Amino acid sequence: MTCTYVRKSTEKDLPAISKIINAGRGFLKEQGINQWQGTYPSQADIKRDIDNGISYVLDIDGKVAGSATLHLGIDPDYLEMEEGEWKNGSEAHYSAIHRVSVSHEYRGQGLAYKLISGLLTISDLLGFKDVRIDTHPKNEGMQHIILASGFTRRGIIRTKAEDDDRYAYQIELQ
Repeated sequence: MTCTYVRKSTEKDLPAISKIINAGRGFLKEQGINQWQGTYPSQADIKRDIDNGISYVLDIDGKVAGSATLHLGIDPDYLEMEEGEWKNGSEAHYSAIHRVSVSHEYRGQGLAYKLISGLLTISDLLGFKDVRIDTHPKNEGMQHIILASGFTRRGIIRTKAEDDDRYAYQIELQ
């Protein structure tokens, strides 16, 4: 039986997370998606998130299979929205899922759904009933995963790290 769960990242996970992010960067480039094609996210970004306790990994039998960040509270990128609006407003009590990436070794196994599901559970346990996420307009694979995870598209936001538009989504937990 395989043991699969989401846990907080530690500094020892940094090399595995960096490898997953870099492979994800290459995968996006192959698809012609201009997401993560600069220096963001850098190893310093990932380490800062680990140090701040907001970095998570999908652990499969002790191996890092995926990673994401769970931002808690107001996200500056989500304060202004074009062509839509957030339910509960831009300054509501919410968490935001960022940088979802699964190792190429595990691609096609539906693990991004498990990672997002785990982060929704963590959000709920931390008292966040409003969860938000965004992705590049050309990243159709991630859009499918987000919608299939129960999110609703709310509009378009602009990221400061990459100075680019993103489709923004939201889910309200019971």
